[in-house]
Formats: sequence, structure tokens, C-alpha cells
Amino acid sequence: MAHGFVPTLRLMMLWLALVTLAGGARAQLPQPGKNAIAASLVPESRIVVPGKTATLALVMKPKPGWHGYWKNPGDSGIETQIAWTVPAGLTAGPIQYPVPDRLLVAGLMNYVYKGDYAQLIDVAVPAGVAPGTRLPLRATVDYLACTEEVCVPETATVALELEAGSAASPDRARFDQYRAAMPRPLGSPARFELKDGRFRLAIPLPASIALDEPYFFPLTDGALDYSKPQSVSRSGDNLIVETAAPAGAQPLSSVEGVMKLNEDLGLSLTAAPGAVPADGQPLSANASGVTVATVLAALLGAIVGGLLLNIMPCVFPILSLKALSIAKAGGDERSVKREALAYTAGAVLVCLALGAALLALRAGGAAAGWAFQLQDPRVILVLLLLITAVALNLAGLFELPAITAGGRLAERGGIAGAFWTGALAAFVATPCTGPFMGAALGAALVLPAALALAIFAGLGFGLALPFLLLGFIPALRRRLPRPGPWMGRLRRVLSVPMFLTALALAWILGRQAGVDGMALGLAATLFLALALWWVGSRQDRPRAWLPLIPAALAAAAVIAVVPTAATAPQAAPTAALAAEPFSEARLAALQQENRPVFVYFTADWCITCKVNEKGALQSASVEKAFKDKNVAVLVGDWTRGDAAIGRFLASHGRSGVPLYLVYRPGQPVEILPQLLTTGMLISAIAR
Repeated sequence: MAHGFVPTLRLMMLWLALVTLAGGARAQLPQPGKNAIAASLVPESRIVVPGKTATLALVMKPKPGWHGYWKNPGDSGIETQIAWTVPAGLTAGPIQYPVPDRLLVAGLMNYVYKGDYAQLIDVAVPAGVAPGTRLPLRATVDYLACTEEVCVPETATVALELEAGSAASPDRARFDQYRAAMPRPLGSPARFELKDGRFRLAIPLPASIALDEPYFFPLTDGALDYSKPQSVSRSGDNLIVETAAPAGAQPLSSVEGVMKLNEDLGLSLTAAPGAVPADGQPLSANASGVTVATVLAALLGAIVGGLLLNIMPCVFPILSLKALSIAKAGGDERSVKREALAYTAGAVLVCLALGAALLALRAGGAAAGWAFQLQDPRVILVLLLLITAVALNLAGLFELPAITAGGRLAERGGIAGAFWTGALAAFVATPCTGPFMGAALGAALVLPAALALAIFAGLGFGLALPFLLLGFIPALRRRLPRPGPWMGRLRRVLSVPMFLTALALAWILGRQAGVDGMALGLAATLFLALALWWVGSRQDRPRAWLPLIPAALAAAAVIAVVPTAATAPQAAPTAALAAEPFSEARLAALQQENRPVFVYFTADWCITCKVNEKGALQSASVEKAFKDKNVAVLVGDWTRGDAAIGRFLASHGRSGVPLYLVYRPGQPVEILPQLLTTGMLISAIAR
């Protein structure tokens, strides 16, 4: 979207949403100077024997609602880092992690610890230390503390003092408990195979061992898709785990991980490539990680996301039509309730239809996401004509409500008019995405079809919620201003954002279909505007709609011939950052150079993407910070639905754009929120 096309109203609304969300997040953050997860270092025995190994426990105590991360955090999170300051000759081994739990948040699988946990560390004491020598140990621990809404990188300094002696006095009971939570080594070779997009693992395990919702936690990245369901079956004395492999999975020489058998037992294993027996008797019908809480969280996110769509500029003027209708309705209680229900039905059915089409395309192998239809220039042209007609109607060029498809249906009174207003609002809202929407719709794509459709219906319900409340709560309607001349003025004012939306659609059409396509679209729009002007000038006469026939035929002809591919190479998205086109190969090459990489995915029809680009990515302070850190920037343009980008988005639990990823050398990838600020970007690359 060109710089001047960003409507001030939308920016204000988004700013308010950001402020609201930021306020909500701050309310959950720990007090300054206090960590959400308290860390302490505990020795098994303060007396250590020279030449022997002592064990320490890094004890982590999360506050209620917070969690920490396993060595492999899953789709998001960070592994714990520890830096030691110890006496010469004394060495600390790697952190040993207890068996984790699963936490599926908005389609992203996290491997976490939800309660208190202890990570063990072996310390080798040199043999030549004289008895009575004091051994002070100090360490700086960096880790990530998260709730389901916010994450805070935390640092803790832990210290203790050991003493060399001839006989240790271990704290057996407490450390036995810590060791019981650690995975046991399997001791037998396991086998795995990556074939036809599936990861299959065979673990030798006696059939007599009881299992309770077994689950495989991988330590090797790239072996399996974390968020996909795992099926577990028994084939004789083999346990067979099968799940989806990640998109573009590469051959692996081995796969490490932990097989959790039940609450008390996990097995650490290393699997080599090899034949895996066929599936046997299924063991877990609910190993997908999909819980009632997950579905409810996604549904709530979709409803809130749909509710926030009401403040988007492409939806707000449409809603004004209904607001004016309600204001005119006066005290007819039954009529208002029926219209509110009809409006809700229209919004919900359109979202359901789009969701069903999206699921069908994905089932057919297409990497489609939300607003997939906007990747077709013909759909953009239809929207351009529709929005132009609605804008001209709002501006007062013509008053006949029975003219344009959307405008006519939206302006009609009664149940039919309310239904089509809801349908129109849902349809024109598809270029928009907002807080909660991306995660909710991403979660929908990993749910069974019926549950996924419920999430899409929730989006429509959230969009319709304001009018539903107005229809059924008379006290809210009484707060609406009385009908009067102001309604005409408001209607003309609201035509401005609709015209701006039409301009944005024309620009998107040019990006998708080239200059020739945009010229054809503008010609059809001009022809339609002239026809509507003619209709408006003779609207009191019989058959006033006749001039629309040639306009409709011309529009249909243009839709049929508009190029579906750009006639010239598309320019790189406007940005202050020196960005290269995204590819997984280029990302891998940059990571091998140990360069930090910022990857973002955008589309011309994604309004949120454009607001982020104008407001944060083109900031001079962000550009300077990226240059100072030598950050490489890759941009994936999903305007035309590139299949490779679609698969990459799906691998991160997303069904659409925007998506912002930060890759730092030696650290797991971090997914940034969908609404960016300059401070957020600078902080992300500084960590």
C-alpha cells in the first residue's frame, strides 16, 4: 500500500489496540527486579570428595501460570544457558533435563515445565584439592519464562560454596526425587525412517510395560513436525511412533529424543536410520495434544479477533450502514432482534464458507491460508468494483439501494438486508488480520475439520458480536444518537475510507496483474461509476437500472481477461531494510555464516503487514540497529500464494501472514507478535 493510502483512522484504531494489548500484557508481567521463575543452586552435598564428581541441582520455581522450557523448546522458546565462574581445575558438565510436558498454544507445540522442576549438573572436583579447601561456585543463568500470552527473557545469578573433604553427606531423599524425573537410557538401538512426508520410529520395548499416553519428544531438530499429532502403536516388542515430517525434511544420520511412557518414566534414546515395522495395535487415541482447553482457547481467540476486525477501515463503513439502520429502527424490538440474528448468520456463514474452502484446498495439497482468495487478481477486481459502488453510494452519487450487488443488499431493510450486510462485512474483512486471529486460525488448521470449522464460525460470530449485543440489549440501543441530518453527513464522511480502500485494491491489482491489469481494472471501475451516476440522475424513473447492464457486461469481460500473472517482475517490497527474497536455502546459508537473520512474510493484500512495514520495519532506528548487528533480512512475499512459502508458514503453525521470525546463532528461532513496534524489533535482535 502506498504511503499516503494508510488511513489515519485505521492507524489510530490499531494504535489503540496495541496500547490495550500492551496494557494487558504488562498486567501479567512480574514486578521489576523479580523473576517469574525463581532459580537457585542446590548441592547434593556441601562436602565434596577430591577426584570424585558432585551433583548440583538448578532448582526452578515458576510462579502460577508461568512455565519454563526443555532443552528442545519445540516450536518456540529458548534453551536454558548457564555461564560458570568456578575455581581452577573444577569443571561443570552440561545441564541434564527432566522429562518435559507438552503445551499446545495456538497451534504451536511447546515442550515445557509447568511446575517446579530441577535440572541436574555434574561437577568434577580435581583430585589434588586439599581437604578443607573452600570451593565457591557462581553462575549466570539465562532462560525464558512464559505464560500462554507473554514471554520474558530472565537472568538469575546463583552461587554456593562447596568444601573439599574425605566423606560426603548427600541429601539423598531430595536428589533421588530429582533423578526420578530424569529420562532413563533406553539401552537398545532404535530405528527411524523419513518417507513420504512421514516420520516413523521403532523403539524396542517389552509388551508387558504399561503405557499411559506415550509421546516422543525429539531433541534432533528437523526430524518431525512438532505440532502434528503422533500415533503410537505396539507391534510385538516394538513401540511404533508415527507423525508428520516437517516440510522439506532432509536426511538425518540419527535422531535423539525422549520417549515418555507415563508420568513416572521417560526413556532417552538415539535412533539410527533403518526399516520400521508396520503399525500394530493403536495405544493412544488422544496423543495429538488437542485438548478441550486448546480448542476453547482457539475459539476465544477467533471471537476476539473477529471482534477487533470491526475497527478495520474496510469493515467500519460497512458496519455504519447497519448502525444507521438500527438508529432508524426506533423501538421495534422484534424487528431489531431479527435483524441482529440475520446479520450474525450472514457473517458466520461467509466465514464458514471461506473456512471450508480453505480446508478443502489444503486437503488437496495446496498451501493455502486465510484470505487465499485474494491471491487471485479476479477476486481483487470484484472487490474493487464492489467497494467502489459502496463508496459512491455512501457519498450520495446515487440513492437507489437496489443497484450494486453488495451495496444494494447491504442497504436493503429487513432480514435480507441484515443478512447480506453481515455477509458483505465478513467478505471485505478478509484482507485484514489482527491480534489473536493469526494464532487462532493457525490452530484451526491442525484441528479436525469439524473443530476447525467451529473456529471459523467463531471468527464470524466475533465480527457480528457488536450488533448482536445492540439487538438484544435495549439499553445499548438507547445510547445511540437520535436519527437526524447528522446521519447524511456521517454517511458521506464514511465514504472516504471506502474510497481509500478502493485505491488500495487498485494498487494490489497492479501488483498482482501488472500495469495492464490495473489499467483494465480502473477502466471497468470508471465505466461502473459512470453507469451509477447515470442511474442516480434518473433513479425516480421506471427501469432506472437499465444503464447498469452494459456496465455489468463490461465488468464481466474485464474479469474474464484480466491477467492472472504480473506482466513484469514485481519490485521488492518497499522497505528501509536491505532485504533479499526468502528461500529456505538462503536462510540455511546465512545461518551457516553465523549471521543473525530476520525473516518476515508479507502480502500486498495484508493490511496488518503494510502497517508494520510503514510503522516499524521502515524506521531509521530499526535500520541502524540491524546494520550494527549485521542482521540479514529475508522477505517472503505471499501475495500470489507461493507454495513453498505456504509450506514454510504451515511448518510454523500459521495459515497466513504476517509472520516475523528472528534467527540468532546457536539459539532456537523466535516468533515475534503480529503487531510490531520499533522497540520490539530492536530488543529482539539485541538479545
